[in-house]
Amino acid sequence: MTLEMRGICKSFGANEVLKQVDFQIQGGEICALLGENGAGKSTLMNILGGVLSADQGTILIDEAPVQFHTPSDSLKAGVAFIHQELSLINDLAIFENMFINRELKKKSGLLDVGQMVTKTQEVFTRLDLDLDPRTMVRDLDASYKQIVEIARAMMMDASIIIMDEPTTALTDPEIERVFDMMRMLRRQGVGIIFISHKLREVMEVCDRYTVLRDGNMVASGSVSEVTTHDLARFMVGHDVRTESLRQSHEVGGEILRGEALSDGHNFRDVSFTVRAGEVLGVTGLLGDGRSELFQAIFGAAPYSGDLFVEGKPVKVTSTPQAIELGIGYVPRNRKENGIIKDMTILENGSIVTWPRLARLGIIDQARQRAEFDRQAAGLHIKYGRRSDLITSLSGGNQQKVVLAKWLSAGPKVLVLDNPTQGVDVGAKEEIYDIILRLAKEGVAVVVLSSEAQEIIRLCDRTLVMYHGIIQGELVGDAMNEQTIMHMATGGTAAGSDMVMEE
Repeated sequence: MTLEMRGICKSFGANEVLKQVDFQIQGGEICALLGENGAGKSTLMNILGGVLSADQGTILIDEAPVQFHTPSDSLKAGVAFIHQELSLINDLAIFENMFINRELKKKSGLLDVGQMVTKTQEVFTRLDLDLDPRTMVRDLDASYKQIVEIARAMMMDASIIIMDEPTTALTDPEIERVFDMMRMLRRQGVGIIFISHKLREVMEVCDRYTVLRDGNMVASGSVSEVTTHDLARFMVGHDVRTESLRQSHEVGGEILRGEALSDGHNFRDVSFTVRAGEVLGVTGLLGDGRSELFQAIFGAAPYSGDLFVEGKPVKVTSTPQAIELGIGYVPRNRKENGIIKDMTILENGSIVTWPRLARLGIIDQARQRAEFDRQAAGLHIKYGRRSDLITSLSGGNQQKVVLAKWLSAGPKVLVLDNPTQGVDVGAKEEIYDIILRLAKEGVAVVVLSSEAQEIIRLCDRTLVMYHGIIQGELVGDAMNEQTIMHMATGGTAAGSDMVMEE
């Protein structure tokens, strides 16, 4: 199957989102669709998926023009769209999810469970999957949920599969499992459109790339002929920094210290300190306990051990208390825990300071707007109106709004859990600049991240966790991917080629 989109245009009011965009893919190849948030990727794929209609342009399948008015039109033509937010229902078995809205029934009208299980197993056999169709979806890890979505697309005879940020929430082994599935589909002649901000993954699994910028198609070609640096430059329109961002500067006094912190399950006997003006990294593999550790410090979960803020012993038992103490926390899953989807940009960007802005239970809206406008200007947040829903913004701008609400609170220590997850390379660099600015202003910043390169470029010092304990500390040149991975998998710094600096 060969699919081509020619001269696609789409506007929302006066906003031109797509401007004469061309895109091609054929069966048996994996094509990366790249671009910053707001570049037009989602709009282009929603047109291909039948969610939106183009204002102008043509879609051709095997050189024949087609029109998609609904997602079912697109699916009937062989195009399946696996969205970033998976559509599986956790409380149903795999086979039930495979047949949602297409249930097989017996002549009596009852569900034909046996036939649905059999047909699900047939697809799993074709894909060489060792899965029981009767397994509950809630019992699957994130990678197998992605794979079940892929299998459902194959059951619907999809020849082209759109995968939107499929690896965002996956660990390295889970990512490799999904990549193996993608390679198998490629061998079977299926075309895959791979939307991702992770350029290393693009280099690993994709054959071709197409880059959108500001609604225009600006580059396309073979992945084998470019580097990640080239792709990043295409996306943002200029060279992207890759050098270390660590700055030589004097750090201030101790802001936060933990001694022998434990929760009995996720982390144990953890001791650390972070000082004013310091960027402390905490890294490891998924399940290392770093998120749970700092959620407990933020008052979201119980812990034992001793905690000190500016040298004074505290026992944090609630998030309001943590905020009063000057502790801020930006969670890792922005869509579930960072934003409130039904609230406006202004409400999301000020919610932490509502108690401070309220008089007799009524928020001083003039002060609220003034403080948000100040933060929005400093963070370069791009938005239409303050009253627009937060979901109207790109991922990078949503993350900046989350940052704005915490900066308004004036924290002494700010914990950022995977702060650049799901944002494009341009927004990532802006967030790095914000972190460095905060450190320069004397805020103690703690960055929790699974990306070794992020830790290496950004942090003054790094703690590596393994199965809930601190495996070691790295400083300066000792922070490199080899040493971090060695320690994150249970090795010690002394067992690597690099030695920790004192």
